[in-house]
Amino acid sequence: MRDLSPSTSYEGTRARVAGYFDGTATRVWERLTSDAPVSRIRQTVRAGRDTMRALMLAQLPHDLRGVRVLDAGCGTGAMSVELAARGAHVVAIDISPKLVEIARARLPQGLAGHVEFRAGDMLAPGLGRFDHVIAMDSLIYYTQPDLEAALDGLAAQAGQIVFTVAPRTALLMGMWHAGRVFPRADRSPTMIPHDYRRLNVAGLSRVGRVSRGFYISECLKVTG
Repeated sequence: MRDLSPSTSYEGTRARVAGYFDGTATRVWERLTSDAPVSRIRQTVRAGRDTMRALMLAQLPHDLRGVRVLDAGCGTGAMSVELAARGAHVVAIDISPKLVEIARARLPQGLAGHVEFRAGDMLAPGLGRFDHVIAMDSLIYYTQPDLEAALDGLAAQAGQIVFTVAPRTALLMGMWHAGRVFPRADRSPTMIPHDYRRLNVAGLSRVGRVSRGFYISECLKVTG
C-alpha cells in the first residue's frame, strides 16, 4: 500500500506554488481570469482554460443538486461558479488565500449558499467525503510519486476525480528543460510533464487534451 502522508517534496512544492500565487502572480491571474484585455499569448491561455473547464465539467452530471464536489485548487473561482450553478454543494479550496478572496468576491450573490471557501491544502483529510473532485491545473507541479500519492488520497475521499496534467510533449519537455537551465526568481513553479500511461493509479482513464497556443493540458479521470 502506498504511503498517503504528504512527502517533504510535496510540501516543498506546495509551499513554492503558494508563494508564487500569493505574490507576483496574484494580479496576473486576477486579470487573466477576468474579461480584462490581455496580451495575445495570454488570450490563448484564457481560451485554453475555458475549453478545458468545459471538458472537465462535461464529465459530471448536469444536475448536481444534492451532490458534494471538491474544487481542488479553485483559483479565482470560475469552476466553483459553474458547479454551484448546477446545484452542487462546493468546497472550494486553494493554497493561496489571496486567490480565494478573489473567488469569494466574484461569486454571484445567488450562489453564496452553495459554495464554502477555504484556504489550505486540497489533500486535508478533514475536508470529508465528496461525490466528485475537480482539480484543474492544480496538480501540474508535482513529481510522479507525489502526484500518484495525491490521487490515491483524493480517491479515498471521492467517487470520481477529474484532473489535469501537463502532457509529455516535445514542446513542453523543451520548455521544462529550458526552465531548469535558465531559472529566474519570478518564474512560475515548474510544471512537470507526465505520460498518463505511466501513472500507477487504479481506475485511471484519459478524457482528452486541450491545446490552444501556450496552453497545453491533458484531462484525465479516476473512477472507483
